[in-house]
Amino acid sequence: MRQILPVAGPAEIRQHARRLARRHPRNLLIALALHALAAVSGLAAPRLIGDLVQDVQHGTTASKVNVVIVVIAVFIVAQSLLTRWARYRSFALGEQVLAELREDFVDNALALPIGTVERAGTGDLLSRTSRDVDTLSRTVRFAVPETIIACVTVVFTVIATVLVGVWVLVPLVAMVPLLWLSTRWYLGRAKDGYLRENAAYAQMTSSLAETVEGARTVEALRRYDARVRQGDADIRGSYLAERYTLFLRTMYFPAAELGYLVPVVGTLLFGGWLHLNGHVSLGAVTAAVLYVNQLIDPVDRLLSWLDELQSGGAAFARLLGISDVPDDRTPSGQTPADELVEARDVRFSYVEGRDVLHGVDLIIQPGERIAMVGPSGAGKSTLGRLVAGIHPPRTGSVTVGGVGMTELPLDELRKQVALVTQEHHVFVGTLRDNLSMARPSASDSELLEALAAVDARDWAQALPDGLETRVGSGQLALTPAQAQQLALARLVLADPHTLVLDEATSLIDPRAARHMERSLAAVLEGRTVIAIAHRLYTAHDADRVAVVEDGRITELGSHDELVARQGSYAALWNSWHG
Repeated sequence: MRQILPVAGPAEIRQHARRLARRHPRNLLIALALHALAAVSGLAAPRLIGDLVQDVQHGTTASKVNVVIVVIAVFIVAQSLLTRWARYRSFALGEQVLAELREDFVDNALALPIGTVERAGTGDLLSRTSRDVDTLSRTVRFAVPETIIACVTVVFTVIATVLVGVWVLVPLVAMVPLLWLSTRWYLGRAKDGYLRENAAYAQMTSSLAETVEGARTVEALRRYDARVRQGDADIRGSYLAERYTLFLRTMYFPAAELGYLVPVVGTLLFGGWLHLNGHVSLGAVTAAVLYVNQLIDPVDRLLSWLDELQSGGAAFARLLGISDVPDDRTPSGQTPADELVEARDVRFSYVEGRDVLHGVDLIIQPGERIAMVGPSGAGKSTLGRLVAGIHPPRTGSVTVGGVGMTELPLDELRKQVALVTQEHHVFVGTLRDNLSMARPSASDSELLEALAAVDARDWAQALPDGLETRVGSGQLALTPAQAQQLALARLVLADPHTLVLDEATSLIDPRAARHMERSLAAVLEGRTVIAIAHRLYTAHDADRVAVVEDGRITELGSHDELVARQGSYAALWNSWHG
């Protein structure tokens, strides 16, 4: 199973769990103390009933029986109140820990190198943000508190049982081999099984998402059968992975249940034999049987939640694993001396041994407009991404003001260079929220000016509530062109000195795009712009045109100069313009 993003190991999981526990020592101790008090309260009834049986055997009064019943009732009420309070504190602590885990995951996910996210695709990361987060939520909210309750109850019940008589250890120990062997067998297979299940689900999600997103391509190339076969294979892989974990559960639970029923029968038989031979009293046997029977519930809950803990542990390992992705940038602490962008002998490959850029050199002066043109797959977008600091070059350097793009912290890099592609995202919230994330301090007039710069002011003000209109998933749906204009307006507000536009207006009608680019150019006067486009009027308006072919810049000059050379650009221009 292909696993692109890493998975945390057992040592890292334990270390992170201890770190989470150390963040809340007081709340954890209070929860444990309350569970202990609740467990102790629940231990009074079996001992009192055992003593009552002994008293009845030797003769007692109705008033004494009534007193014992009242005392048992008091302990039961006390146990109920303590249990409720303990569960409340445990669940509250679980919610707090879950919130921190989610925040840590979001921080780690946002810090992932963009290149890593692109190579991983949507399936793996999406399954971690949805399925794994949901699984971990159930584990932290319910499995962990219930396991703590069960463990505390088991410990105190065993202690109380042994205090009745050491002889009770004989039937108790009888269940250990079966439980130990079955649990060891299960735990040795469960984690890998659940990791495989989650990875198979991620593969299935990724495959189905690619088929849906590329439906038109699949249709055009008549690849229906191939995509259906791929989907069937991925679904079968997920089915087989889930069937394996189901097999583990169906083997483990019956053996475990047999293991904790054995002591009840053993205590009754062994205790009865000892009583008949005069070694223990009837009251002791009664109390011991009740205590051992009382062990069934917490042990049953412990084993029932063990499966959830294994599933949650696998999800936790996957969520924590993204923090192990190495950063693709090492901040040097240097500040760019100016706005000069330089690429020197740049080589880059997505797959080892297969460069897509071959020794590219390009110097872009501050305020210059560069247009990159060339056939699809020539390396234009790749070069643009290196200039924007998305990827580090394999060899050579890409710098701004003498500092490597990947030597700048992300926040600082985005103040220097910004990349806008044809891909865009509309966040759930108001139109104002979507704009102000680029500059939180922006006023309404500044937001409207940014929209006006990209020809979006008219339709934005025509919305039902203007800037307060809620957009995004489940709200007002913006057209692809409007969403792209929104992305460009954010760019205006971000105000970097260098822009890399990779087909940034491809979803807009050509005439509208032409008008919008002119408006945008007026706003961005004096800024450096690297425009990657197939529409050659962009190249016509640029200061210089870089023709990229087979990962190399084969021609570089102004539009008029390149047309006069009668080379590749001239042929491209004549074909497009004609």
